[in-house]
Amino acid sequence: MKTIKAAVCRAFGAPLTIEEISLRDPLAGEVEVTLEAVAICHSDLVFAEGGWGGPLPVVLGHEASGRVAALGPGVAGLSPGDRVAVTLLRSCRHCTPCTTGRVALCEGERPAVGPLSAADGSPIRQGMACGAFAERVVVDQSQVVKVPDTTPPEAAALMACGVITGVGAVVNTARLRAGQDAVVIGAGGVGLNAIQGARIAGARRIVAVDLAPAKLEAARAFGATDTVLATDAAPWDRVHEALGRGADAVFVTVGAIPAFDAAPRYLGTGGQVVMIGLPHSGAMSTYEPVMLASLGQSMVGSKMGDAVIRRDIPWMLDLYEQGRLKLDELISARWPLERINEAMADTRAGSARRNVIVFPSPG
Repeated sequence: MKTIKAAVCRAFGAPLTIEEISLRDPLAGEVEVTLEAVAICHSDLVFAEGGWGGPLPVVLGHEASGRVAALGPGVAGLSPGDRVAVTLLRSCRHCTPCTTGRVALCEGERPAVGPLSAADGSPIRQGMACGAFAERVVVDQSQVVKVPDTTPPEAAALMACGVITGVGAVVNTARLRAGQDAVVIGAGGVGLNAIQGARIAGARRIVAVDLAPAKLEAARAFGATDTVLATDAAPWDRVHEALGRGADAVFVTVGAIPAFDAAPRYLGTGGQVVMIGLPHSGAMSTYEPVMLASLGQSMVGSKMGDAVIRRDIPWMLDLYEQGRLKLDELISARWPLERINEAMADTRAGSARRNVIVFPSPG
């Protein structure tokens, strides 16, 4: 049992509290990682606000990287000191989704008691099976993937969620082909990665749609060929003008209901809406089903980009090393754990691509 510093959510909508808590040693099949960086994802904000409910207290954070500190019995392929990305994707390796390559949809049971506890011994939940707003984590071996030692910690952390979610939604979920047209609604962290994914896939045109002109300017730097303000009257008409037709795929990367309502309007015949953003529980969207039926269109969800981390993270990091995938440019600012509430507020303001909590090097 180790004592670590962590940011604990004890009440929805309240600031996180920096506390000394206990982390048990890894059990069979588990890995302990000393964290170097953890990015703040919009999902962390929604969770902390109570948008999805869930038990408290909890340590959030799920987009992390660090060094392997210890291995539980039965773990192979890793050694202490290895740099790894730490993800929320936990695979039981036995259910139908896991055995068919859709690990993000794993139906396996999760342990009732996690590795965290308070000073008085009471349990603290491990948010999203990670609990990475902390100095160390203990996670299942399926949640980590070794990355090159030369990969900067912040870049490795971004791979754990935002990058594989955005790029993966394009190449894995939508299977966008060269010459097709894509629309990306939302030019935040995930949206910029969806734009990169469309560029890498060989899209003919990539249209970014957002409320903020500054974000649309950034979208062009990441590969958007055209941009449209979501506040324009009938922005889908502007998209049709830019493409000469409707889009083959529309990627909704934000959790705003108006974006989901509007998404089918951007589609061309036979096109598909790929739903990535996560609204609050209970939020409802509406659309005109006769149009989807008559035009052969479809809507599909994409969780974590349908990523298989041991396949996709090494591939994407190779693209990064070649200069074909932007990671460093996604980082808005670096913050210490003690200022995590400021970092989350800055993320909530909407201008940040990714704020990253960085931890001091041991020793």
